[in-house]
Amino acid sequence: MLSHLLRCCIGAFLVLLLSLGSAGASLAAGSDASPGALLFEQHCAGCHINGGNIIRRGKNLKLKTLEREKVATVDAIAAIAREGRGQMSGYADVLGSDGDQLVAEWVLTQAQNAWTQG
Repeated sequence: MLSHLLRCCIGAFLVLLLSLGSAGASLAAGSDASPGALLFEQHCAGCHINGGNIIRRGKNLKLKTLEREKVATVDAIAAIAREGRGQMSGYADVLGSDGDQLVAEWVLTQAQNAWTQG
């Protein structure tokens, strides 16, 4: 009886220890996110999750679309983030002084990697 109780306690302790370790790893991975990634997550991902577009599917952030629209450069993406385009309003106020560039660099990198990296 005592050995069974001891094994249960040890098992519960190990499960707790493993879950704390994985939570720490998740937090560490999140803290490695670039400023552009963080800004995108805060202000853009609501409509552009994984480079898509929940409002207008054809106006996504995939490389093929950016190239077709002739905006596959950091400066062009930054201008759209800052000033808006079509139905999308600009985000200069919320992105801050260099936030448009940070987001644009991150978006272009993600597009070049087919949005497979976090």
